[in-house]
Amino acid sequence: MTDSTPQASTAISSAATDFRCGYIAIVGRPNVGKSTLMNELIGAKVSITSRKAQTTRHRITGIQTVADTQFVYVDTPGFQTRHSNALNKTLNRTVTTTLTAADVILYIIEAGTFGPADQQVMALLPANVPCILVINKSDRVKDKAVLLPFAQKIAAMRDFAAVVPVSAKLRFQLDNLQGEIRKHLPANPPMFGEDDITDRSEKFLAAEIVREKVFRFVGDELPYTSTVLIEKFELEGNLRRVFAAILVERDTHKSMVIGQKGARLKDISTQARLDMERLFGGPVYLEIWVKVKSGWADNEAGLRAYGYE
Repeated sequence: MTDSTPQASTAISSAATDFRCGYIAIVGRPNVGKSTLMNELIGAKVSITSRKAQTTRHRITGIQTVADTQFVYVDTPGFQTRHSNALNKTLNRTVTTTLTAADVILYIIEAGTFGPADQQVMALLPANVPCILVINKSDRVKDKAVLLPFAQKIAAMRDFAAVVPVSAKLRFQLDNLQGEIRKHLPANPPMFGEDDITDRSEKFLAAEIVREKVFRFVGDELPYTSTVLIEKFELEGNLRRVFAAILVERDTHKSMVIGQKGARLKDISTQARLDMERLFGGPVYLEIWVKVKSGWADNEAGLRAYGYE
């Protein structure tokens, strides 16, 4: 992680023979496992996950550096077709912008499932960027004999650079996937230090971790229009003091997050703190409260104020 402009580490020789480096966009409809895939590829949790659709709301960069390659993965929000408020328009704009700037695209679908939402994402894929079809959750297909014809059917819809069935959760075929990605990365020196895993700040990651726990503990009860704002982030030696506000749209939503006698908010705080300590490698003091902020998801100026691109 780094809070400053990334500089390639001197430990990586930019003159290394055939060193490759580039941006890999990870795209697909909501809930196909994009964030899990990126986390497993880089070996660290920098993009939050949950069963709730639209968990990823930002352009999240995950970096993995090996001997002769630096993979710069860009996790994107699931392309939204069901809602048309300012938040969703902003998220969809993030997806399309990321696609045009990528060196390689990973188009993620779920094994055995291909519907209108998948087709809409496929239609966005630029013709001039190498695109790899990644069939995730292939371990869930009980009859493996149906996987090949399914892959062939989807692969016939577009000129894919490669087709790779994977299971992100089980790390099945991820090394093979990275081998396919490397073939299409440009010959470039590294853009980041060899130990960097993301270009996002610890303050940003702290907000994402809290938001993940809100989704995990409140689940389908809470509408997707909730977010987290870090009001203060202080570093005292190895201790991080984090003060976070969970923003919801109604008083009833506030009660959902707090729970009976504050039990749910306590669970959210405890699990978020533990995740931060694992990621940051040190103790964390975390204080969270819940605020009602009506209409924030349909106000473009408000979205920018809360860090949405």
